[in-house]
Parts: sequence; C-alpha cells; structure tokens
Amino acid sequence: MNYYVLSLFPEIIENSLNASITGRAIEKEIITLTSVDIRDFSDNKHMKVDDYPYGGGAGLVIKPTCVYDAYLHTLSLIKNQKKPRVVYMTPQGSVFNQKKAADFAKEEDLIILCGHYEGIDERVLETIVTDYVSIGDYVLTGGEIASVIVMDAVSRLVPGVLGNSESAFTDTFSDGLLEYPQYTRPEEFLGMKVPEVLRSGHHGNVEKWRHEQKLIRTRKNRPDLYEKYIMLHPEEELKD
Repeated sequence: MNYYVLSLFPEIIENSLNASITGRAIEKEIITLTSVDIRDFSDNKHMKVDDYPYGGGAGLVIKPTCVYDAYLHTLSLIKNQKKPRVVYMTPQGSVFNQKKAADFAKEEDLIILCGHYEGIDERVLETIVTDYVSIGDYVLTGGEIASVIVMDAVSRLVPGVLGNSESAFTDTFSDGLLEYPQYTRPEEFLGMKVPEVLRSGHHGNVEKWRHEQKLIRTRKNRPDLYEKYIMLHPEEELKD
C-alpha cells in the first residue's frame, strides 16, 4: 500500500504515521508514505495558497491551481498505470467505517487530499476526487488528523502489517459487532477473576462465549449495530 497525502501540514501526518505499528510497517516497506506539500505549488512568491471566496463570506478557500499541480506531481510519482483513487477528507463525505477501510485496502496506491480553512475550490474537487470521506459529524481544523485515522485503519488490513494475521479479522466491526472483553495475567485482580471458560482450554466453548459476549456488548453499547446484525442473523437474537 502506497499512500500519497496532499496537505498544507505534512508534518502532522508524518509524525503520526511513523510511530507504532504503522511506523514499523513503513520501516519494512510494507506500506509507504509520500507527503506532498500543497504550498510547494503556490504560484506567488509569498507561498500563498488561499484566497477570499466568491460571493463573500467568512474564511479563505484553497485555490484550485496549487491543488491540481500537486495532484499532477503526485501522479508522476506513481508507477502503477491504473488511475489511483483520490480520497478527500471532508465532513460532507460519507462516514468512514470498517467496510470502507477494507475497500481502500484493496488498492495499491491511495491519494488522500486534506482540506483546510473553508475548504478547497469545488472545481478541482470535481476534477480529481473519487471518494468524499468523513470520520464523523463534527468539524476539525483540517483533514490531516482525519487522514491519519483512515490510513491507520486501512493499514491494519494490509497483509504483513499486523504481527498476528488474525487480529484484523477479530477486531471490533470486523463482523458488524463490537469486540468481546479481553483478559490477561494476573488471573485475579482486585478480587475479580478471569472467566472460567477462558481458563478451561476448551476452544469451542471459548469461541461460543466470545461470540455471545460480542452480542451482549453490542446490544448494550450500540443497539443500532445490534439491530442491523440481527436483521441478517435473526437466529442469534439474545433471549432475556
């Protein structure tokens, strides 16, 4: 997986992605990160990339010329002849979820565009963007943090990134349910013991217990997800 991020603040992305699991994956070249600073493609000596919006209003809008030139530069870096998907981080996009992460993980190259200020001129968005993505119903100062969230979630699904290849398939949302409770040593903590079934060594009973716990936890914490799951699996509905 090769990420190309177009941003005014690439250091935010680099500092975040170069740590922990994704950082190790970059060191092993399982994933790559290329930061493209939109400001480098400014057409004036002051490196200005924004201007006042037509029609008036508060704030500034990033000009289409610098974004488009940054995009063309990025295309020149990509060896694959297939036209890459361009993901624009915006609160107006469809909400990012595990299914979308899995979809993005199928790509070899992914361009992510980060907006700032009042956004980016609509004309360049219409020209280059393939996917409009939001991480939730709130507004951030820019798309950089949102892009890191997307890349982190996608990277977990790239073969070789996680030490345990099963982890990505047992995580929360992998089957539409929240993850089951986890326990480790010591066996007893503050008077609370690890459930007996997890200490039994009976793999069948452990899997049954874990799935039941996923249903219980999802019904309690995310009833919306639980209802969706039960519509597809009515035979698994919990009995009070």
